[in-house]
Amino acid sequence: MFKKILIANRGEIACRVIKTARKMGIATVAVYSDADADAVHVDMADEAVHIGPSPAGQSYLVADRIIAACKATGAEAVHPGYGFLSENAGFCEKLEAEGIIFIGPKVKAIQAMGDKITSKKIAAEAGVSTVPGFMGLIENADHAAEIASEIGYPVMIKASAGGGGKGMRIAWNEAEAREGFERSRSEAASSFGDDRIFVEKFVEEPRHIEIQVLADGHGNCIHLGERECSIQRRNQKVVEEAPSPFLDAQTREAMGAQAVALAKAVDYQSAGTVEFIVDKDRNFFFLEMNTRLQVEHPVTELVTGIDLVEQMIRIAAGEKLALAQADVKLEGWAVESRLYAEDPVRNFLPSIGRLTRYRPPEEARLGEALLRNDTGVTEGSEISMFYDPMIAKLCTWAPSRLEAIDAMSEALDRFVIDGIEHNIPFLTALMSHPRWREGRLSTGFIAEEFPDGFAPPAPAREERSVLSAVALAVELLRRDRLDRLTGRLAPHSGELKRDWVVRLDDDYLTASVVEGMISIPLEMDVRIEDGQAVTVSSSWRPGDALWQGQVGGRSVSVQVRPVLNGVRLAWRGVSATARVMLPRTAELDRLMPVRTAPDTSRLLLCPMPGLVVSIAVAEGQEVKAGEVLAVVEAMKMENVLRAERDCTVARINAAPGDSLAVDAVIMEFD
Repeated sequence: MFKKILIANRGEIACRVIKTARKMGIATVAVYSDADADAVHVDMADEAVHIGPSPAGQSYLVADRIIAACKATGAEAVHPGYGFLSENAGFCEKLEAEGIIFIGPKVKAIQAMGDKITSKKIAAEAGVSTVPGFMGLIENADHAAEIASEIGYPVMIKASAGGGGKGMRIAWNEAEAREGFERSRSEAASSFGDDRIFVEKFVEEPRHIEIQVLADGHGNCIHLGERECSIQRRNQKVVEEAPSPFLDAQTREAMGAQAVALAKAVDYQSAGTVEFIVDKDRNFFFLEMNTRLQVEHPVTELVTGIDLVEQMIRIAAGEKLALAQADVKLEGWAVESRLYAEDPVRNFLPSIGRLTRYRPPEEARLGEALLRNDTGVTEGSEISMFYDPMIAKLCTWAPSRLEAIDAMSEALDRFVIDGIEHNIPFLTALMSHPRWREGRLSTGFIAEEFPDGFAPPAPAREERSVLSAVALAVELLRRDRLDRLTGRLAPHSGELKRDWVVRLDDDYLTASVVEGMISIPLEMDVRIEDGQAVTVSSSWRPGDALWQGQVGGRSVSVQVRPVLNGVRLAWRGVSATARVMLPRTAELDRLMPVRTAPDTSRLLLCPMPGLVVSIAVAEGQEVKAGEVLAVVEAMKMENVLRAERDCTVARINAAPGDSLAVDAVIMEFD
């Protein structure tokens, strides 16, 4: 067994590998760029080596610097995590030449499966079902349109070396095929240094289901069941689960057998994932094989009890698999939510900045459920524009699927993040979505259910009552705290006022204190509108970001953030601004004029912090609705900005290569 390994990665996956290595008694070496000098993985490792500037192309993607760090520290092996150099055959060859072990498959398997065109040919030869398509390289946009027409729309345009949703476009007609080819090729060149593109048939109503395999260097190969990864946005997975609510035992066995057959066909050694597209009739087609650890591997670990990182290390050290296929048992259900630094109400655009508050729920049991949080940040960490926007992977395990989902909903309610925008509101709303809870999924789920983007739903009657009760409790404690501050000119005196009005966004709800007094912990009976009196109890203190307690005997975790004259509350995917007033104040408040947002219809604003890739128009040019105006890149993804209406370009304020902040004016229109 190795005495010391180097982790050629950053963030949560670097921390994840370090945890297992520490458990196995193996010393660890971290590498870091300028942007990651104070990162969590650097502090966790036994040693750390600086490898270059912030851009990944000058640090984490430079194989020679990783190898130099191995030599300087005496690391015997390298775990690549995922992304960066994890599927780079050239990196593996360089390690092998230096006598350093790569904790992953051999070069042959990476080369065969890393190229999507080659991998499909090998899969077909191994008896694996494949999607119809053109496996040759596409030369230009005209060629792409010609091939797409022959296959039949819709088609999927893909980068041969792609992954993580980059370099992928769906085309429904010739125009989209041409533009999709150009965008996919540009993204592929930027992300992978390889602009080869191919086209295949797009399976409608598809599910994305993948099989986890483990294979050693002694001819043993097993699979660990499947993961359902159909909840995706822009081909990027958002929520995963194991097992799939769709597969039956027969289909699971057939998919597992094909995954093992493919792994054996390329002499695979390590943990790997064979991805399939599954249609509504449970027909499945090979998509690709990821020759690395997957982001979503924790859900497999939770339902099998097998540490995949440990297995990878043992296999790389030459050990035989200690497990046979008959030893693999799937128990319970696991769900993973990817927490991203992105704004769900602004079409999920990236958000960067410092985590002024980062307080995840404690990793522990929630009743019968188990909570796990894989993360690489802490309070005060910087979310950088240079890397993937994932903050953490929150996972829950429970005996059944709905129990795991309910545990996830509770855990998301308890997750406190401030300083940046994040997708927790969307994830929390998703957990209560009927179609998700019923397991009626496809990779088009988010586009179909949120066609106009995401907006936090308005509170229903029950939610309004809970949020109003919490708002009243918060306001009474806030007022009591002010009265106790020294130097107050006229502190409150007399009996507690019983009658109040809670303004919840634009609704006014009557609220009354039936019984109780102001204290910490708080316990009082309140009535909202004409409902029954309910007991509200909590140990919340003014300033806390999370209100945890009971409302009418129900456990509640509500996010609380101060706003002008009130608080912003979020719970179970709904959010509202609450202002608590005396009845007379509420009467006057109803008469106040409403402020309207400024008109920005004549401006093209940068929707996220990013780099201007291109400007497609000139000053004075007339453009039609839908025409491309500019392309902005953020976190390695290109975002095409189009005209929303017919107009004339009056002024252009940005140029290719400019780095812009969110809402910076790119151009103005007449």
